[in-house]
Amino acid sequence: MSGEVDSLVSQADAIAQDAEQVFGSLSKEQLNWKPGAERWSVAQCFDHLLTTNSGYLPIIDDVLKGQKKSSVWQKLPFFPGIWGKLLIKSLDPAQTRKMKAPKRFQPAQSDLSGSIIHDFVTQQRQLIEKMKATEKLDLERIVITSPAASLVTYSLMDAYRIIVVHERRHFQQAQRVTEESGFPQPPQEKANS
Repeated sequence: MSGEVDSLVSQADAIAQDAEQVFGSLSKEQLNWKPGAERWSVAQCFDHLLTTNSGYLPIIDDVLKGQKKSSVWQKLPFFPGIWGKLLIKSLDPAQTRKMKAPKRFQPAQSDLSGSIIHDFVTQQRQLIEKMKATEKLDLERIVITSPAASLVTYSLMDAYRIIVVHERRHFQQAQRVTEESGFPQPPQEKANS
């Protein structure tokens, strides 16, 4: 089991490093630029991840403290396995079908802070530490409720899989924004004459 946790931790760490490398030097203007009214900016992609991932942090804390209580939905057989697989498949970046984020996980519509990438990386480090702290637990048997919907349950292991695949999906979305023809370019430095 810990082998897969190690792999997911490595992937989460790589996402944080890549976010810093690819988006860390973007200006506030670049981070907030949107390719269209109904499309997200780079900052909105990471704001969405910050908001979504923050829902998992108290759940993992409760597991670590031994204070997690099971709901009726979590005790139903088969449902957690079905929901987990369904979400992992639907969030896979290879899926081209657009999905609408739940209302409470919609990103802010206004100017987001230029520190959004730093904020994401900081939160990612916290999430990674919590993942490492749970690696000796039977993560397939610990069933949690999704922070997005109270009727959706899956294993904590599936939660980690969902987090990583979800982050990859929005990382790629943010990368596509920077490749748009109208994406603001940094001012050219004047050559010394």
